[in-house]
Amino acid sequence: MRTPHRRHLFPPRHHLLPALALAVLLSASAILGTGRAALPVAEAGQGNFSGRVDIGGGRRLYLECRGQGSPTVMLVSGYGNHGGVWSIESDEVPQPQVLPAVARFTRVCTYDRPGTGGGPLDRSRSDPVAQPFAGEDAVADLHVLLRAAQVPGPYVFVGHSLGGLLVRLYASTYPDEVAGLVLVDATSEQLRATLTPAQWALVAASSNVGSAELASYPEFEQMDLNALYDAMIRAAAAQPLRPLPLVVLSRGHEDDLPPELLAGLPPGFLDALAAAWSVSQAFLAALLPDARHTIAGQSGHFIQLDQPDLVIDAIRQVVAVVQRSTKGNNAARP
Repeated sequence: MRTPHRRHLFPPRHHLLPALALAVLLSASAILGTGRAALPVAEAGQGNFSGRVDIGGGRRLYLECRGQGSPTVMLVSGYGNHGGVWSIESDEVPQPQVLPAVARFTRVCTYDRPGTGGGPLDRSRSDPVAQPFAGEDAVADLHVLLRAAQVPGPYVFVGHSLGGLLVRLYASTYPDEVAGLVLVDATSEQLRATLTPAQWALVAASSNVGSAELASYPEFEQMDLNALYDAMIRAAAAQPLRPLPLVVLSRGHEDDLPPELLAGLPPGFLDALAAAWSVSQAFLAALLPDARHTIAGQSGHFIQLDQPDLVIDAIRQVVAVVQRSTKGNNAARP
């Protein structure tokens, strides 16, 4: 069953790219909670933990971890979303959500990239940085955070939307640390290659456009999509994805866009974009010969909200493969 309209839950950031168009900013305090005091910096390797971790340079990143076991699952959110997107407690989305469900069978963590969240009521719990922020810097931040908090590897990375590209970039930068991947309707560099230059220019130009609701949040996350895709191409050429369990989850239908955005789009643009997105998902599924590709038939872009069971099951399967491999068995297809 399709999740009801979530405008009041997710005031949308107005991107032209459907994968980012509803990179919603979780501003409802009743869902995520606001005004939460920062907890003391502490070691997050064991037990439940939520707080800001000192990563050096006078900066702190917010981290949340639950559960026990290995491998550690690291949930990486999409453009503009902080870590709360993985654990929404609301009767408007299926329960349990991904983070609490995964905590039942292994250790799982998520974090806030600087500038994520949405609006004055629900901003990133991490210290702000100057924007725009490079993808390589986001990867470096996560690497330092995991070490500063003593979060044990190996890691299974789960990346949604833009987070999917960031976890691939992490896997090329630190290949020995990544034991498995789950890509949740993730963007990829193939999207740019599939669109015409004019179509891509429209998408790229939109990536730094925020809604009026964000005018009071100048620290809001900004990433140059061209620079990010270029970084991924370079990293993949230098260090291709090594054999590991990979699951690609792709949305089954398109999300609705606000009328004011639709009115400014050229005829046929959304159809071309949807077709290019489908091609880019096939590209991700072909990264490794044993990758599993699943279409989430009842989901829009936020599969973790519409059909969290699919994401939880994919993570469970990848974790099981990694656990068998760690015990000395040959890795099998998830």
